[in-house]
Order: sequence, then structure tokens, then C-alpha cells
Amino acid sequence: MSAAIIFFLLATLMLTGMPVSISLGLTVLIFLFGFTEVPLEAVALKLFTGIEKFEIMAIPFFILAGNFLTHGGVARRMINFATAMVAHLRGGLGLSSVFACALFAAVSGSSPATVVAIGSIMLPAMVKAGYPKRFGVGVIASSGGLGILIPPSIVMVMYAVSTNTSIGALFMAGVIPGLLLALFLGVTTWYRAMRGNYPREQAHSWGERWQTFRKSVWGLLLIIVVMGGIYSGLFTPTEAAAMSAVYAFVIAVFVYKDLKFSDVPRVLLNSANMSAMLLYIITNAMLFSFILTNEQIPQDIAQWLLTSGLGMIGFLIVVNILLLLMGNFMEPSSIILITAPILFPIAMSLGIDPIHFGIMIVVNMEIGMITPPVGLNLYVASGISKMGLTECTIAVWPWLLTMLVFLMLITYVPEISIWLPRTLGMM
Repeated sequence: MSAAIIFFLLATLMLTGMPVSISLGLTVLIFLFGFTEVPLEAVALKLFTGIEKFEIMAIPFFILAGNFLTHGGVARRMINFATAMVAHLRGGLGLSSVFACALFAAVSGSSPATVVAIGSIMLPAMVKAGYPKRFGVGVIASSGGLGILIPPSIVMVMYAVSTNTSIGALFMAGVIPGLLLALFLGVTTWYRAMRGNYPREQAHSWGERWQTFRKSVWGLLLIIVVMGGIYSGLFTPTEAAAMSAVYAFVIAVFVYKDLKFSDVPRVLLNSANMSAMLLYIITNAMLFSFILTNEQIPQDIAQWLLTSGLGMIGFLIVVNILLLLMGNFMEPSSIILITAPILFPIAMSLGIDPIHFGIMIVVNMEIGMITPPVGLNLYVASGISKMGLTECTIAVWPWLLTMLVFLMLITYVPEISIWLPRTLGMM
């Protein structure tokens, strides 16, 4: 009965158009005052202990680093390097976009930021070179999703905070799936370009390729700073996030000099606004999780699933369907913070590895970024291309099918996700 009341309240508030974070908070308050006798002191204690986790500090630092890189010319240099390497192939600018998105994803941790940084440069270039605008939108919107799968990833931090999973192990687990998905998207891009007989660019010499690499190397070194620092034990993930913010500031202001000191306050303010929004969602989600746990709802659902004989395979199918549906209407952070407290205990009781489960959820979130009506990447791509949302949705369907196939592969071949962190001794 408690579960029905809680989810009815949440659904009703969200259907009114209220933001997810406020819906979560009001659901908790209404249930507390109307349907339970939990002392408010316990709720206040949970509120403060829930958000005092050291790992949460990684979120504002990664956001700040991503904003410095987006405004600091790093994306343009990565695009030049990617173009020099693969633009001579059929559909070369499309392949360059996939490659550049993968590189920028490895330093930004954000999917919409990747779409903005790469799309605002590559989409006009593709249209000017004679590519259909739909093709460009499909490539950019789908490849931008790599921003939350290739580490460092803000969405992975959200999952780790919600489930007490190792952030470092999650980051390492995202490396191989991220590279593999980039390959899948690249093959789809090449195939579409071959069928459409899209143009290819003039091949660059190895000297030109070396020059573009040399100019982009300061941005690429951030990957070494974050991943190498975590793996070597030199930094915790949170400390690596702080180092990445400082490093991004230095290369944007002092090395590349694309960002002036007068622009720094604006970048700091934008980062603070985004961080405050995410931390507010986390705060309300922690309270929501507390109510669910106090009412024994995750445990009851887990017991029902275990006795119904659904099994691991059936459970994973149900989870994928649920997350894909939620991805149509909500953004990734909210989905993870709402569903993780419910789904994670069930997954553990069925013997599913927590790292593998996290990567599977992140891939679902990627797909949600390009599915209407609330696909964030679609909105960003629509703004850049001046195309309608419906037309953008049609544009991404070949890459969407590719990502669905990839989701099945990740779901039922857990070794893809857990091999690297296990080999590195992080599991």
C-alpha cells in the first residue's frame, strides 16, 4: 500500500509539469506528514548524512573542468586532430565527428556539452562540404552520448553515490564499452556515407597529423591526469576531479590562451548554477530513497521478483525496458537517483555484478539522450542545426538502432564491462 501511495504521488506531481527534483521533495513531505509516523529528526539526519559524502564533490569539479574546456578552444583542436586522422575516408567529416566526440567525452564528462562543443563546429562544416544536414545531426546527437559513457562521467558519479559503488572501478569499466560504442557508431556512419556516396576530404600527410596532435596534446593529457591518477592510487576520483578543474583552467587560460581572465567569472557562475541544480536533485533523491527503504519497498519488490521466478535474464530485460521508457521523459541524473535505490538491491540479490549493472544503466541513459520528447541531445542538436525536433528524431534512427544492439551486447556479455577493472585489481 505504501508503494502505491508513494508512486502515485510522484507520478501525479510530475504529470503537472513540476520539475523532477521538486516532485521528489514534495512526495517525501506529503508522505511524511500524511501516511507515516517517521520522526522529522530522522529525516533531517538522513538529509545531512546523505549529501555529506566526499564523492559528491567530484560532480561540481568535473562540471567546472568541462566548462573550462568547452570555452577554452580544446574542442576545436581535438576536431582538427580527428579530421587529420580519418577525414580521407568516405564520410570522413562524419567519422571525424565520432572520433572528436569520443576524445572530448574523455575530458568533459557531459553529453550535452560534447554535442555543443563538437556540433557547433562540425555540423556547419559538414553542411558546407555537401553532407545532408540530417546525416550531420544524426552523427553529432548520437556520438555526443559518449560523454556519459567514456570516463570521467558525471552520470557514473551519480550511480556510484546512489549505490555506494566504487567510482574508480566504474570509470575503468567504462573505457572498453565507450571505445566499442564509438567503433559501432563509426561503422554505422561509414555505412550510411557509403550508401549515400557522401564526400571524402583530401588525405593529410603524417607531418600534418603530427602537428594537429601536438596542438591538441594538452587537452588529451587530461585523460592521463584523471585515469592515470585514479589507477595509480595517486588521487581518489574526487581529488582527480579537482585536479582536472585546475588543469583545465591552466591550459585554457595560460597555455591555449583562448579564455581570458575576464571570462573566468562567467564560467564559474555557469558551473555553480549547474552544480546547484544537480546537488538539489541529489538532496531530494536521498530523501526519496530514505522513505523507500524505511517502508521496505525495495526489499518487498526484490522478494516478489525472486519468488516469481523471473530470474536474472528476465530482470535485465524488464530493467532495460523500464529505463528506455523513462529515458523518453526524464533526464539521466533523475532516472538514476530514483531507480537505483529500488533496482540495485534486486540486482545484487540476483547475483548481478554492481559495476556491470552500472554500465548497463549508463548505456540506457545514453539512448534516452536521443529519444523524444525529452532527449537532451536532440534539443541541443535541434538548436545548433535549426531543425525541428521531429526531423532530428528521424535523423538519429540508424544510430539509435546501433545503440540498441550495443545495449543488448553490454547487458548479456558482462565481461565487456568488468574485464578491465578486474584485471587492474579494482574489483
